[in-house]
Amino acid sequence: QVQLVESGGGLVQPGGSLRLSCAASGFTFNNYAMTWYRQAPGKERELVAAITSAGGNTNYADSVKGRFTSFRDNAKNMVYLQMDRLKPEDTAVYCCHTARMGRHYWGQGTQVTVSS
Repeated sequence: QVQLVESGGGLVQPGGSLRLSCAASGFTFNNYAMTWYRQAPGKERELVAAITSAGGNTNYADSVKGRFTSFRDNAKNMVYLQMDRLKPEDTAVYCCHTARMGRHYWGQGTQVTVSS
């Protein structure tokens, strides 16, 4: 079955960096686009980044553009979200996601807290 497992979250000071990882299994990873979402307490889920199946194209929310970078390693079935110049408003649970054959799959999420 499809599994997505995120890691790499934690507490970081404003201006710092984190790299999130998402390990995928149970499907042909290099055939599918991957996305990163986040949800902060009391807020709606927000699409943060999307990356095409081969990794050649990415898109980002305006709120993270220029600070976040998504990339993938199809040989390892991994997708990453490099987050730089973090701000307190980036605090949220971050999840990776894919859609396959009309179904949506989510990881359990990893908490990112940006605070001094």
